[in-house]
Order: sequence, then C-alpha cells, then structure tokens
Amino acid sequence: MAETEFDLIVVGGGPGGYVAAIRAAQLKLKVAVVESTHLGGICLNWGCIPTKTLLRSSEINHLLHNLGEFGFAADNIRYDLDKVVKRSRGVAKQLSSGIGHLLRKNKVSVFDGHGALDGTEGQARKVAVTKDGAAVTSLTAPHVILATGARARVLPGLEPDNLVWSYREAMVPTLMPRRLLVIGSGAIGIEFASFYRNMGAEVTVAEVVDRILPVEDVEIAAFARKAFEKQGMRILTGAKIGKAEKGEDSVTISIEADGKAETLEFDRVISAVGIVGNIEGIGLEGTKVVVEKTHVVIDHFCRTGEPGVYAIGDLAGAPWLAHKASHEGVLCVEKIAGLDVHPIDWTNIPGCTYCRPQVASVGWTEAKARAEGREVRVGRFPFIGNGKAIAMGEPEGMAKTVFDANTGELLGAHLVGAEVTEMIQGFAIGRTLETTEQELMHTVFPHPTVSETMHEAVLDAWGQAIHF
Repeated sequence: MAETEFDLIVVGGGPGGYVAAIRAAQLKLKVAVVESTHLGGICLNWGCIPTKTLLRSSEINHLLHNLGEFGFAADNIRYDLDKVVKRSRGVAKQLSSGIGHLLRKNKVSVFDGHGALDGTEGQARKVAVTKDGAAVTSLTAPHVILATGARARVLPGLEPDNLVWSYREAMVPTLMPRRLLVIGSGAIGIEFASFYRNMGAEVTVAEVVDRILPVEDVEIAAFARKAFEKQGMRILTGAKIGKAEKGEDSVTISIEADGKAETLEFDRVISAVGIVGNIEGIGLEGTKVVVEKTHVVIDHFCRTGEPGVYAIGDLAGAPWLAHKASHEGVLCVEKIAGLDVHPIDWTNIPGCTYCRPQVASVGWTEAKARAEGREVRVGRFPFIGNGKAIAMGEPEGMAKTVFDANTGELLGAHLVGAEVTEMIQGFAIGRTLETTEQELMHTVFPHPTVSETMHEAVLDAWGQAIHF
C-alpha cells in the first residue's frame, strides 16, 4: 500500500509544483505530488521549452535566407516542417522524463491523478486523488500547495479546431499557413508571430489595446513593432475582432482598426488572448480561499485565506512565468519549514519574450515610475553603437535603464535586441541586491560583448555614456 500521510502535498507537477516538492524533500519533509497529465506542466510540455525549440528552428531558417551578409551562399534552401515539430516534441519529452527522475531521486511520492482538497482531518488537510472519475486514494498533510496552473482563454466563436489554433495547435502544425492571423500581442502571441513569419508565413497581428507587448515599456514596445513591421509583419492595434466565418480551409474575419474596417481571409488563426486559472474541481468550495478573476489570492509568502493551503504559479496570478512559479514554490516551502525567508517582490521577476528581436525587462517601466511620483533618470544605448552586436549582424536593439534621480535606485531595466533574454538577469541581480547606479557604473563589463550596452545605458542615465 502506498503511503497516504505526508508533511506536504503538492497538487500539480509543473515548474512550480515539482520544484516546491524537491526543495521540500531537501529540507527533510515527506512530500507527495499529485499530477493528472504530465510532469513538467504546460511550460515544459506545451509552453516555454517546445516553443523555444521551434523559435530556434525559425532563427536558423532566417539566417539561411540571409547568408550573403556573412559571405556565404546556398541554393534550394528548404525545411521539413514535420521534422521541425518532431524535434520540438522530442526536446519536451526528454525534459519531462528528467523531472520524473529528479522526483524519484529526491524520494518524492508521485500520484497519477487529479487532486482536490477534501476537508480536514485533525490538523491535517485531506486531498482526494481520482483518475478518470474513479477514486484512487486519499492523502493527508498539514500543508497543501495548489499549483494547478492555467489554460488559454477562449473567445466565443474562436474555439480551437483545425482552423483556429490555441498555443497547443500552433505548436504542432501539420502545414505552414500562407496567411496567418495572430490575435493578441503578449509574449505568447508575439513569439508565435515571430516563428511563423521567420518560417515564411504572411503574418498579421491584431491587438485590442493601442500598442503591442502591453506590459513592456512603451519605448521598447515601439522599437519592437518597427522591427517586426520591417520584417513584413502587419500589426493592427486598437483592433476590434468581428465574427469569424470558417470555410473549408480558411477563416474570413472582420477587423476594425484605426477607424477602418476590413474583411480579411486567413489560412489559420492563432488566438492568444490571455489565460484563466485552473480553479475548477480542486476543492475550493467551502474554504476561505479567495478567488479573483479566476486566480487564487495569496500574500507575499504564497498563503491563501485558508490555513495550511498555499497557491503558487499561474494559479496565483501574474506574472504568468515559469520562473516566477519556481521561485514561489521554493519560498513557500522554506516558509513552511520555518526558515527565515524574504517575502516575494514580484517586480523583481524578469520577463522575457523570445521573438526576433528578443525583448526582456525587470522592474518598473518609465511610465510606472513616473506614475508612482518618482523623479527619474533614464538612460538609453542603441545596439548600433556596440561592436559585438554589429559583428554578429544584429545591430537592431536598445538597452534602457530607469533610476530614481534622488537615491540612484535601479527602478527598472528594459532591453530589446539579440540575446537580451540572457542579459536581463544582470539587472535582475542588481534589483535583488538593491544596487544603485554607482555599483553598476563601477562594474567592469567584458569587451566585446552585447552586455556592454547595459553598462552604457546606466552611464547614459547620468550623462556619462562613452560610445554614444
């Protein structure tokens, strides 16, 4: 008989859940994970990892069609879409299998099924585990972490099928659409738009608000838009989407933008208009857990309103990022174990969009800082002034920094350009260490690297940029 009494039960085995379980095991807690579908969650299986694999293929396709710039020539360049997709799925499968190994290595008990709160037993919470509607077992523990994640928001009339795709269908295409509409310009929408454009599709992006990448700094978003349009994307902002008429192998849809209404035909449509938390069927009824806009409300230690019940990751709201979920999982477990931990500061969580050019940021935007009443100093540095970026053939980009003018506090950093998703962690560390401009100015950045743009953007905020 499997053990049923634990110190901690984690419901959900995604990047929040499995990381929380492993950290708890390291702290000598007896841990169970309940997962209904696949270890690694959406991120590993249908999100972060397989999309980056696809984007890598699209970057290679772009380079192959622009070899002349580097002194090369090639004829009859082509790709095999089935192999592109197969590699993406293979990478996801490989890493998902690795999660199972890590859990076994750390002696975490894994239960295959759907977990739901099922009342209390003394001081312990009860979690009922079912599979295909049939009872599997009942687990107890004084602490339960809910890490059930989220799913794509579905617009009426745009339910996923062979013509209208959610992220899942868009990740495993059986054909390359000639004309593609992407509804939504957040990270998911823009990454798919970038992939399909780099693979040769005619891409239109429709966004309901007045700019793309709405959570990013206005200046960075505008820079990215110009780059996308230069690549041949058509971008419609302030767009209203009308009724979709589905044909045999195409979708006709009316779009109103900039005071102009058009009826356009597309081979496929990708709907990327946000997510909703998986709050259904996890036993929240009758508890003190508070839900707002499909997400569980938590404090800065991931505690819900119900004693002994915690929530992390996408279930607990924005930012909807895997590394945020993992960090919350570790913080939450360490708090449960009695360690002295700092409450989470969600503004210190970097965000990355892996389009071409990449976009990355951490902290406040310039607009947010000014809205908070801060007097700010803003620095900027273009990639065209950076030797490494030019040598790479990637001169399109910009680094932007936002400082408190009186204290020198780094309020935010915003990057667009090649490999900025690898660079933003430098500013994230700076934010965590509560650095000022002085420490960043006196840090020696290696030459030649694209990271030198970060240094110059700091210097520029204080009128000391050298190469601009």
